[in-house]
Amino acid sequence: MFRVTIRGTFGELNDADVLTGDDAFAAAFTEAGTFTGDRGLSAFTFRCQVPAGPEDGEREATERAVAALDAYGYPYRILRVAVTDMRDIKIRRKGRRR
Repeated sequence: MFRVTIRGTFGELNDADVLTGDDAFAAAFTEAGTFTGDRGLSAFTFRCQVPAGPEDGEREATERAVAALDAYGYPYRILRVAVTDMRDIKIRRKGRRR
């Protein structure tokens, strides 16, 4: 599993692009992706969770996250992309000292 965070800016939005009240605007990592943004809806952060195959890397995860972003149909410009491979995350449990 990969978690991809895309920071960007929206292009010109028209009246048909209704962004407020959309379920996509809750801060969480989901396969469909979610947005958070500034009050003026110019800058945004898009969070997407991407399944990982045994041979998949950051490039494939980024491509799938961008495809999820494209599915919303909003005009955008990507500023930065961060990818976390959840397979590499080690969890330390409290109370287990050695």
